[in-house]
Amino acid sequence: MPNKVRHILSLSGGKDSAALAVYLRDKVPEMEYIFHDTGKELPETYEYLARLETILGKKVINSCAENNFDKLLKVMGGMIPSSHRRWCTNLLKIVPFEKYIGDDPVINYVGLRYDENREGYISTKSNIKIVYPFWDDKLVYEDIIRILEDSGLGFPKYMDWGRSRSGCFFCFFQRKIEWVRLKEKYPDLFEKAKAYEYVNQKNGNAFYWNRAEPLVELEKPERMAQIKKNWEIAQEKEKKNYSKKTLVHILGGLEVIYEDRIGCLVCSL
Repeated sequence: MPNKVRHILSLSGGKDSAALAVYLRDKVPEMEYIFHDTGKELPETYEYLARLETILGKKVINSCAENNFDKLLKVMGGMIPSSHRRWCTNLLKIVPFEKYIGDDPVINYVGLRYDENREGYISTKSNIKIVYPFWDDKLVYEDIIRILEDSGLGFPKYMDWGRSRSGCFFCFFQRKIEWVRLKEKYPDLFEKAKAYEYVNQKNGNAFYWNRAEPLVELEKPERMAQIKKNWEIAQEKEKKNYSKKTLVHILGGLEVIYEDRIGCLVCSL
């Protein structure tokens, strides 16, 4: 007798996957909610998931119980991940996901919106079917914000201090201004991120989160001031070009931030 089809939604700690969970709560009551915990998430991410559990009435399962970032960093010989070597996405997100699923037939729900032109995680396993409910129902950014506000969940609190995405506190896809804000909001986490950086003594290869600029340089007062000034100039430019004021800015007075498309979707949706 074939196994029963499982319904699984992976949560990143971000607004889109959270909104999808709320949106499908009563439509797919047998849904399994999982979170790929690297052990290096922001405090607000864990708080957001805890509040989401209350709204869903279900526990969110940690798919990475057997591994964490530090353990796998040793396996990788101390080579921190980057946009060119995203082993964190593979080993801490995709591998645990597929191991959790096993060979059961699965419908995997992904929170890509109708107004996005990008793809979500696509598994090569034949037992996994990927579906995009927001695409199917033509739901866009404003709809997702409305779902979050109506449910009482709202935005992740890290957005209050200018972080644009979920994911590890040292995520290499952060903007420079986000590194500055991490330094100001969580100096202890900034120090931990800085401690991971080093130059390989054998071949001279530099392993920095922020490409060629080490955090020890980025945190200098004059450099931080320059990054802030550049961000303010960019914001003013965006506001002048921004004709459509969305619900998120009306409700929260948030900065004008156009979502980039280069992050690891399994981390940031």
